[in-house]
Amino acid sequence: MRTKIVVGNWKMNNSVAESLELATAIAEKVGKGIHCCEVGIAPTFLALHEVGKLIEWSDILLTAQNCHYENDGAFTGEVSASMLAAVGCRYVILGHSERRQFFGDTSAIVNRKVKKALEQGLRVILCVGETLQERESGVTGSVITGQVVEGLDGVADISSLVIAYEPVWAIGTGKTATSAQAEEVHASIRATVAGLYGQTAADHLRIQYGGSVKGSNAAELFAMPNIDGGLIGGASLNADDFMAIVKAAC
Repeated sequence: MRTKIVVGNWKMNNSVAESLELATAIAEKVGKGIHCCEVGIAPTFLALHEVGKLIEWSDILLTAQNCHYENDGAFTGEVSASMLAAVGCRYVILGHSERRQFFGDTSAIVNRKVKKALEQGLRVILCVGETLQERESGVTGSVITGQVVEGLDGVADISSLVIAYEPVWAIGTGKTATSAQAEEVHASIRATVAGLYGQTAADHLRIQYGGSVKGSNAAELFAMPNIDGGLIGGASLNADDFMAIVKAAC
């Protein structure tokens, strides 16, 4: 039985003070009493250290939104996986569609980041997803398979990895893939992973759904056999809304 995982991706939102306020509200609700699913929050880089200290007592897993593929060097504005590990991060989100779309993160770059993060002891949430044009063109399957295969190239062990399926057309738009649409892609991802790593590894892999997940649709999505939780954007910026999704995973 796979343990569900729900992670709030705060993106470029909240000052450090606002991040601490939100983290406090979520930590008070999660505490050390939620064992039916893993819960993570991903504040901005600026807030990671302070939020990490604040949630140390809780079961919440500190998560970063990105990292570089080198340990150090002349990479102005970047943060390395080793720095994230040192500040207490447990997970890092890699390959998010916004990184691919706006910052040039190709699957080859994402792959380098995945390998570096795993090397530094971080768990990885590898994001994959198709655009509206790709879905309407009927190439969703090939696009997602390609992102999975390329993102995992040379990765020997996926036991510390989660895949998040985020249809680009559903992120922040209010549109959500139906539970059947999401399940179809999740099942395809699991089949791809089975071809790469064997059925046992695929059966243990957790695959999240992301894309306008709310308390009102989370339970239906999470009830699908291959959907193991959610990577939550806008709804994670409100403690009550986020916790409604967490409860739907239990």
